[in-house]
Amino acid sequence: MAQIVAVVNQKGGVGKTTTVINLAASMAAQGRFVLIVDLDPQANASSGLGIDHRSLERGVYETLTGDASFKDIVMATKVDGLKLAPATANLAGAGIELVNVERREFRLGDALLEVRNDFDYILVDCPPSLGLLTINGIVSADRVLIPVQAEYYALEGLGQLMHTIDLIKSHLKPRLDIMGAVLTMFDGRNRLSNDVMQELYKYFPNKIFRSVIPRNIRLAEAPSFGAPITHYDPESKGAKAYERLAREILDLEYAF
Repeated sequence: MAQIVAVVNQKGGVGKTTTVINLAASMAAQGRFVLIVDLDPQANASSGLGIDHRSLERGVYETLTGDASFKDIVMATKVDGLKLAPATANLAGAGIELVNVERREFRLGDALLEVRNDFDYILVDCPPSLGLLTINGIVSADRVLIPVQAEYYALEGLGQLMHTIDLIKSHLKPRLDIMGAVLTMFDGRNRLSNDVMQELYKYFPNKIFRSVIPRNIRLAEAPSFGAPITHYDPESKGAKAYERLAREILDLEYAF
């Protein structure tokens, strides 16, 4: 049965989708079967894997409303061992349309039951908000991974995110676990990056991954070519960083 990991941060521009795509591709390169669930109406995870989401007739939204099964929407990518449940423009209205639906916070988790035994890991790319879609992503998950950008404003909002996670644990998913935080866009020459890392330990004592994702132009270029960094430039610093992060997370398999 797959480990479901929600990748969450309500602040935009922190490298969340970059982490989902490249972590998933690195896990697949290390022999795991991985599914990315694009839960963001912007569909960046889909386009970052070379999928033209505007041409799709159905995606994750249709599984939330019950109009499609999850197996019907899962598609292959150019990466062996990595599949995608794409987002479509319809997701933009899901937060409103699902408000009065029964078990609204559990729609994604219920839908994923159909494919959970087909993968080793399912990574959910949540929107940059704390709305109903993100809550669905967190409730569906076993663990939460939080990318944090190495910049001054990155720590703002973490308290709110942690409060939301605590509420979900209290009322909806008692066994939810915080896998940890990963620092992104890190520049070791910059004192601010190191200061942010130190502050991060106050929020996540003993739960910060040793693997740090550097600020890397090749990582920024890869999505425009519809490929993860493992395919676009496997020898780049960004690719090596996500390879290390994948190994670090896979090592946790034996801790649970």
